[in-house]
Amino acid sequence: MPTLTQEKAAEIVKNFGANEKDTGNPRVQIALLTHRIVEITGHLKVHKMDKHSRRGLTTMVAQRRRLLNYLTRTDIQGYRALIKQLDLRR
Repeated sequence: MPTLTQEKAAEIVKNFGANEKDTGNPRVQIALLTHRIVEITGHLKVHKMDKHSRRGLTTMVAQRRRLLNYLTRTDIQGYRALIKQLDLRR
């Protein structure tokens, strides 16, 4: 199962954060979760009976939803830009 490499994570943090150490920013957390969700979704298309990965996926989707709700409350323009940039539909 593919994982999030350090190089890919650093690239995502650089693209969505204020600097390369800005991992606590909700925009960065949402982008990292989105990358992991896409990877696990691809894994589950091949391995349909993998219940443990499916549970982890639902947990990540719920966490991303909570972060998106927080971003909506605090920075609506940033939320809209992030949705467009990550190509998330709502």
